Amino acid sequence: MGCKVNQVETEAMESLFVKSGYEIVNFTEKADIYVVNTCSVTSLGEQKSRKLIHRAHRENEKAIIAVVGCYAQANGEEIAKIPGVSVVIGAKDKAKIVEFVEDALKGKFVNAVTDARENTEFEEITSNFSQNRTRAFLKIEDGCENFCSYCIIPYLRGKIKSRSLESIKKEAVSLADKGFLEIVLTGIHLGMYGKDTGNTLFDAIKEVLCNTDIPRLRLSSLESVELSENIIELAAKDGRLAPHFHLPLQSGSNAVLKAMNRHYTKEEFKKLAYKIIDKLPTASISTDIIVGFPNETAELFNETLDFVKSVPFSRIHIFPYSKRPGTVAANMENCVSETEKKQRVKILTELANKKTREFIGKFIGKELSVLFETETDGVSNGLTDNYIRVYTKDKAELNKISRVALEDFYNDGVMGRII
Repeated sequence: MGCKVNQVETEAMESLFVKSGYEIVNFTEKADIYVVNTCSVTSLGEQKSRKLIHRAHRENEKAIIAVVGCYAQANGEEIAKIPGVSVVIGAKDKAKIVEFVEDALKGKFVNAVTDARENTEFEEITSNFSQNRTRAFLKIEDGCENFCSYCIIPYLRGKIKSRSLESIKKEAVSLADKGFLEIVLTGIHLGMYGKDTGNTLFDAIKEVLCNTDIPRLRLSSLESVELSENIIELAAKDGRLAPHFHLPLQSGSNAVLKAMNRHYTKEEFKKLAYKIIDKLPTASISTDIIVGFPNETAELFNETLDFVKSVPFSRIHIFPYSKRPGTVAANMENCVSETEKKQRVKILTELANKKTREFIGKFIGKELSVLFETETDGVSNGLTDNYIRVYTKDKAELNKISRVALEDFYNDGVMGRII
């Protein structure tokens, strides 16, 4: 469930099971052991996590169910009471998943959730299990200290913990040797990589680019105030650093941003967006926006709409505000009704779709490089470096970067012709 960091950690746990002689099967199949890596960023994430746990128990009542991750960290005692659950692991000790499961197989109940404040060291957990992916996610950071007023994650993941540059180099070289053509650097608060070690995200990027011949390096979600000038300059000079920046905005109203405890103004965000486009004309800037935050009036929501219209976003992920017990926002008054939240999501979604179409439309009739990933019913698809989904009915070689002429809108992207 949840974020890219969870995806990395899930694949790493799968790798640990494979090394120990276990066979990985699809979650929908009957299994002896089920692992659910949960999400707690919204109430919906927790709800989906619970459903998966119950589904696994219905599939095989005798199975060992291990519940891992943020929801387990937040509500370990509650999860321990769910029928079938034998192992509960929070934000740390995922590297011990096999050991804990084997304790459970011997009849021992394992609750390994510890105080997040004690989670102060980066946990080395490497994935060699790619599920035929062409992109590899390389986790270099964990934890967050931003304490946005709506977010529970800092309380669950603990302080910032950075991977050593030597370890980043070692895994990047390993991934390149395995044939991956794209590496995605990821973390809970990626832009603060190195705060605890004296390094920077720029150092981590250089470590990968200088020690591998990987053709693409991409950054996952990054706070706008942490996107440094030297990273933008490097992307402009080295075509291997993908011109794609996911910068969470959360609101286009300064009043709401302040209430959210976000550390920038909309004017600063906009200035950065246009600086990126000036240096990297083909760059895509995707974002996240929360609607229906407490005290977000209709006028403040309209400020967000107007702001979105003025910024060249390529894609917008929209979330209705979800109350998280234990956060500052959970105690705020003047809550927006669920009906109004849904209406605002609908309005913003229509604008977001228009922005995406405008962005993609700029590239129809042009040629871009595409890393092809999958093929279904004779149609292959993959991503450009600036994160446009491209489809083709030509015979595409998967896990290979090909030049493609983009011809017309198709599904969530473009139909193209391999050159």
